[in-house]
Amino acid sequence: NKDMAFNVTALASYTKTNERELLTKSLFSAKSISLATKMPNVKSSEQVNVMDTDAIFQAGTSCGFSASGTTTFSNRTLTVAPIRVHEALCPKDLETKYLQLVMPSGSNPKTIPFEEKYTDLKAGLIAQQLETAFWQGDTASSDGNLARFDGLLKLITAASGSVIQANASGFTSGAPYSVSGGITASNAIPIMQGVYRAIPVAILDKEDTRVFCGMGTFRTYQMALTNANLFHYNTDGSNSNFEIVIPGTNIKVIGVNGLNNTNRIIALRTSNMFFGCDVVGEESKFEMFWAQEAMEVRYVAEFKAGVQFAFPNEIVDFRLA
Repeated sequence: NKDMAFNVTALASYTKTNERELLTKSLFSAKSISLATKMPNVKSSEQVNVMDTDAIFQAGTSCGFSASGTTTFSNRTLTVAPIRVHEALCPKDLETKYLQLVMPSGSNPKTIPFEEKYTDLKAGLIAQQLETAFWQGDTASSDGNLARFDGLLKLITAASGSVIQANASGFTSGAPYSVSGGITASNAIPIMQGVYRAIPVAILDKEDTRVFCGMGTFRTYQMALTNANLFHYNTDGSNSNFEIVIPGTNIKVIGVNGLNNTNRIIALRTSNMFFGCDVVGEESKFEMFWAQEAMEVRYVAEFKAGVQFAFPNEIVDFRLA
């Protein structure tokens, strides 16, 4: 009924004490987002501006001025999507269950007995779903959790003409390695070496150049290194936080849940992948309050999220043919 309205003076937030803890949990759970370059204060869309220039050496044996060189400006649009998570909880539903033992006294309960565990779980789940959407988001998806914004994989695929393809079979000819089957323990090492060889030399020495893959691919690569008796390299995922340096190189492979079940391996600088938001960490902020008119506890989390990259020609994309 549009004539009815909430009396906002009755909305009292009571779950704020663990907000900082939830912020930490959210950022660390969404590993890719924690590594990406943050673009805060984006309300709708914003340009990722790129400036490129050259420096033409000329003979300096004479006087005078002779202009030579070009500076070019370009941009890519990062669009964020407004996202919300709303849930209504009726405390009275718990009174006939074993949870009645931890319910507050009285016939009109206004809180839930496990609020901190509930909000902690909620924030972790939001972070997990954002991690997947960061890579696999697709506005055409039938999965509502993926349909909010386009993820990096879709954007990289759309820029295939500029992105470096690391699998020659079915893609750009002359790439360093070709495989049309699955990623297995027998081919994982040459695949990673192929990805490494495809990385532009201009970013090989950059400290933030990384190779990202799904956790399944990371496990397969671990097994391949172990089977090859490369025990002098740290292949223990629990000790390395699922990060392994490609043997003989300075480039780190990172396993992330956002690339699970994709068979995609992406190499790029973390400074070249952008996560747009309104407020950094906003995805873990929330409110829980007692809605007097509805006589229910409500959970509200609202945030904005989107991704983009700046330099497609510095991205390596491995896809199975």
